Amino acid sequence: MGLALFLVVGCLVFIVGTIVWKGLPALKLSMIFQTPKGGFYLGKEGGILNAILGSLALAGGATLLALLVSLPIVLYLNVYTGRRSRTAGFIRFSFDVLWGVPSIVYGAFGFLLMVFIGLRTSLLAGILTVALLELPIMSRAMDEVVRLVPRDLTDAAYSLGATRLETAFRVVVRQTLPGILTAVLIAFGRGIGDAASVLFTAGFTDRVPTSLLQPAATLPLAIFFQLGTPFAEVRERAYASAAVLTVLILAISLISRAAVRKYSRHTIR
Repeated sequence: MGLALFLVVGCLVFIVGTIVWKGLPALKLSMIFQTPKGGFYLGKEGGILNAILGSLALAGGATLLALLVSLPIVLYLNVYTGRRSRTAGFIRFSFDVLWGVPSIVYGAFGFLLMVFIGLRTSLLAGILTVALLELPIMSRAMDEVVRLVPRDLTDAAYSLGATRLETAFRVVVRQTLPGILTAVLIAFGRGIGDAASVLFTAGFTDRVPTSLLQPAATLPLAIFFQLGTPFAEVRERAYASAAVLTVLILAISLISRAAVRKYSRHTIR
């Protein structure tokens, strides 16, 4: 156990340390608060503000869409169906399979869907694709939390005359709110850090998107394009961009822990 802990923590420290060591010298405020200027990928002035805002908009929209779909599904599985229901078992198995599908497959599916409905590469196309990617992750995480709700708690709600819908939202959701928030933030972290699913769908641009139908830059793709240039200065900026992405994901983890501590006071232990 000590060796396993050492390996996990050592890998984390090595990855984060490498990113910070290589990216910190190139990280400047102008890089965070400016969009790319002409020749940015040739080593000239500019920043990655377009990629930061694009990533937040894309992952935020996809997470909201995935939540609107996954929460009713999870409540249906645990409130409206029996614990040994074959339908519930099949749905959970389907989510497990979808969870293991590589993100590039979601990107290819999203591209085919775009061609079918006549949608161009845009923020909307990226949101739809990333929402599909996050849906099984969020649903299975929520499902495992909701399944831990004591049966006596729901039976008490039914004995007081509550309907299944009232029990689902006023009892089950309230009891599992910390776990639901954790599942949402985990899915958000996966969505903001994925590159393959948006490679063919969201496109890339040096501007901040002002419409859902405009292309949107993302941090993973910005890092990919910067690492592919032959200019050493631009490759250093790629590590700086990776450091910004790492800080965003770390902030998400801290927010998740704070939210769990805050809302755990309202749950029955």
